[in-house]
Amino acid sequence: MHLAYPAVLAALLFCTGLYGVLARRNAILVLMSVELMLNAVNLNLVAFDAWLSRAAKDTLHSGQALALFTIAIAAAEIGIGLAIVLAVYRNRGTSDVDRLRDTAEGHEPDDPDSDATGRALPAPAAGEKAEATA
Repeated sequence: MHLAYPAVLAALLFCTGLYGVLARRNAILVLMSVELMLNAVNLNLVAFDAWLSRAAKDTLHSGQALALFTIAIAAAEIGIGLAIVLAVYRNRGTSDVDRLRDTAEGHEPDDPDSDATGRALPAPAAGEKAEATA
């Protein structure tokens, strides 16, 4: 088999994962897209290892060993990522990345207690509130 076939497939996988990271709003789908990108890297590592070991008559398969390390790192990343997403979902009630970014900046877009710049309005003093209602 030619080296171009797995390289093209890996490029398609990587581009699909990159599109998913850039276009998706759900954090779980972003994590799945990162997994697609890591699988594209693994496919390239194994394909180039097979191609180079056939050309050099080498028995050391370093590309396959690196792919195993990448799989272990991906498993740890998805475990920690899902734990973070679940914790954020419990606290905020959403896993939408855009809404989480807004809450991290300290303002909600439809918060009635904030001005046009997103800063919180000062609370009125006790005397001012009594005068306004009287």
